[in-house]
Amino acid sequence: MKKVSMAAIIKNQPLAKYNTFGIDVKASYFMTIPSAQEAVDFIKGELHSYKAYLFLGGGSNILFTRNFEGLVMHVAIKGIEVLEENDEECVVKAAAGEDWPAFVDYCVQRGWGGIENLALIPGQVGAAPVQNIGAYGREVKDVIETVEGLEIATGNFRRFSNKECAFGYRYSIFKNSLRNRYLITAVTFRLHKQPLFYLDYGSIRDQVQQHATEITFEAVAEAVKRIRRSKLPDVEQTGSAGSFFKNPILPETHFEQLRKRYPTMPFFKMESGIKVPAGWLIEQCGWRGYREGDCGVYPHQALVLVNYGGASGKALFKMSERIRNDVSDRFNINLQREVTVF
Repeated sequence: MKKVSMAAIIKNQPLAKYNTFGIDVKASYFMTIPSAQEAVDFIKGELHSYKAYLFLGGGSNILFTRNFEGLVMHVAIKGIEVLEENDEECVVKAAAGEDWPAFVDYCVQRGWGGIENLALIPGQVGAAPVQNIGAYGREVKDVIETVEGLEIATGNFRRFSNKECAFGYRYSIFKNSLRNRYLITAVTFRLHKQPLFYLDYGSIRDQVQQHATEITFEAVAEAVKRIRRSKLPDVEQTGSAGSFFKNPILPETHFEQLRKRYPTMPFFKMESGIKVPAGWLIEQCGWRGYREGDCGVYPHQALVLVNYGGASGKALFKMSERIRNDVSDRFNINLQREVTVF
């Protein structure tokens, strides 16, 4: 493999097209990593001469509030490989730079199930395990077999089992003790072929019955896409990062106290407590559809902050803090961001 050279590094690179919020900031230095081997070469060679660095995938879970004074490395490692397949299941490996929505389509079109409820979530495959992305009753941890990564300190490969990833709600070991210590290069998924569907979250079942003659993985994925498009902005038209906040999980005692005051409050029972939709909490505080200049809260989903064109990251962050304060004052709930802020 050809080693990445300094000639491949661009100075003062605008990042607006590399983050779905469309925030107009710059990176002091920028480069694209097209393969795992070239990532190894660079990590073992030139990377540590930079005072700060950031690996950036689809930019769908990040809010830039300032220029990045360091090196941004755009992960563009591609490739999908079937490792095992039989009548019951398929084990497929996808490189970190593969587009997540396209990967979901690739799988469901071949009759491989397990990620159809995660259709149309923006971003790349490499970010999926970091955040343990989830939607409509499913999380990516349910189908991840292994995660492969490069240790930044050494440039050595390591393969993490599902258990070693320590997955939780919008959480993994890569967000905690291994934060910024590994570059994920590939993820392996164990998908099933048997007719096992998850239709009881939201209006998925109704959507499938209305638009499909039979239940298939592809029909479920299309139902999820219709639901998401009805609630969420198209990032090609309106800058956003999807859900800005996590849905809080409350102790049962706290939930029951709130339920006495708000008997119509929606909720979902979980092993760890009672999950309450953050969007509902934000809407009760009057934020849905609010706009201030080019910063706003999406009219169809209060969980989504949007850039209507010229918003700065700082302005969006300040608005998010005002929302957090209002929810805290009214419900005594401390909303946690899903989005990473720089």
